[in-house]
Amino acid sequence: MASSKMIIYQIFTRLYSNRCQTRKPFGTIEENGCGKLNDFTPTVLKQIRELGVSHVWFTGVIRHATMTDYSQYGIPRQHPAVVKGRAGSPYAITDYYDIDPDLAVDVPKRMEEFEKLLSRTHRAGLKVIIDFVPNHVARQYHSIAKPKGVKDLGEDDNPDHGFDPQNNFYYCPGQSFTPYFDLYHGENESYTETPAKATGNDCFHNAPGQNDWYETVKLNYGVDYYAGRVGHFDPIPNTWTKMLDILLFWAAKGVDGFRCDMAEMVPAEFWAWATPQVKEKHPDIIFIGEVYNPSEYRHYIASGFDYLYDKVGMYDAMGDVLCHRRDTNAITWAWQQTDDIKEHMLYFLENHDELRLASDFFVGSAEKALPGLVVSTLMQQNPFMLYAGQEWGERGMDAEGFSGRDGRTTIFDYWSLNSPPTGGVEGGLISYYKKVLNIARTEKAVTDGDSFDLMYVNQHLCRQYAFLRKSKKNLLLVVANFDDVPVTSDVCIPAHAFDYLNIKEGHYKAIDLLTDEGKQVELNRDGIVRVELSARGSVVLALE
Repeated sequence: MASSKMIIYQIFTRLYSNRCQTRKPFGTIEENGCGKLNDFTPTVLKQIRELGVSHVWFTGVIRHATMTDYSQYGIPRQHPAVVKGRAGSPYAITDYYDIDPDLAVDVPKRMEEFEKLLSRTHRAGLKVIIDFVPNHVARQYHSIAKPKGVKDLGEDDNPDHGFDPQNNFYYCPGQSFTPYFDLYHGENESYTETPAKATGNDCFHNAPGQNDWYETVKLNYGVDYYAGRVGHFDPIPNTWTKMLDILLFWAAKGVDGFRCDMAEMVPAEFWAWATPQVKEKHPDIIFIGEVYNPSEYRHYIASGFDYLYDKVGMYDAMGDVLCHRRDTNAITWAWQQTDDIKEHMLYFLENHDELRLASDFFVGSAEKALPGLVVSTLMQQNPFMLYAGQEWGERGMDAEGFSGRDGRTTIFDYWSLNSPPTGGVEGGLISYYKKVLNIARTEKAVTDGDSFDLMYVNQHLCRQYAFLRKSKKNLLLVVANFDDVPVTSDVCIPAHAFDYLNIKEGHYKAIDLLTDEGKQVELNRDGIVRVELSARGSVVLALE
């Protein structure tokens, strides 16, 4: 049984602590500033811990393609034609063994600064997750920090073969890289790549389009896409051993988990081979997979993943409910699809890929999303993830440069968030998040208890959602109102709930854990509990 619930806080590292307010579209690092690893002081980490967080996912710490020139430090300069945005995508890795120099106060000591951040974070009682980007790398990948004896990706490839099980990349023999855009991008010399390598989003020709991941190249795990996805896994492909070495390198540094980008684009056979070897040496390490195909969920869990994004199910359903595109029975439908693997599903309302809740293109208000927070965090034992800025209503409505005004916070540009995360003043929204997340982390009914969905006997609640949580003597009744008006809801507690959860009928003292207000509640088989709910409000009644 869980002793506490996992709450992951995703931090886009270069944005989080950046205090520069210039915010010039397409601005340089000198103009717009950049957050640093050293900004995560013990005080800042303590505040994150007190929010109710258990794990911090530092996004974008491994060195990736950027237009900023660090060649004075011996770091290869990237051609701007194959970099998205001035800052560059953190998912176009240029060196799996290096730290992003943007994040360092002293660039030559960037790895040391990361190691010190690891230690500080652990001392604050938090665990550290970093990205592992296994499917693709930057077009100009070249490691300058790899350990002695490690060969670089592509170093021994035969580029005359479009596919070879022991190549690290896929090639287009006899063809040069000729994408849709100008290969000069203001430079005197054009970017050249002959033969062209296949692009990261499974684009196996030499001319990727504007919507392709043109700044990346696809890694070859022994799958022959040219022959219809035929796998060649014996002998072990060279890419497998190189990527295992990278996982073990960071695990040895002391990171506690990997968020594996686009994990389903890498064959499950690799994960089934690699994850046990990492866990044999580091038994407590966790693997979180970005897998979007529900039919593959169980396959990837069996291959060693501890948690998977519940995007197509719960995230999409919750978003529709918040926006009144679907009734609340969609939430029941969503959890039922993964009930057999529910402990492995990672719930979230925001991440770096998705719309900000408060953006004009989604819910439109951070406060309107609060019932989604209550339900997502309290209905199961599985982990919940929030994206830094979500808790103070970041809207993502800036046109930052490469990222237009799209309701998302840029991952390509030097920028800063609209609301500073520190400064001593906590708004009502942050306080609400802190209350809910700490309930999720500490209440035994949530961390150890069973769930009982009440919606099948409360079908009149089209814009409310109700469920019970129970662990031994701890009983919670949670009711969330997704409507824009206050309501009085009569919630039926069926006889089956009394039997399933071993609840006794009678009068109970109840405290709303969100407001600390007390009330009397009578529980009877097939009886009604009347609940007063504010617009987009919730109650979490702890019954003694």
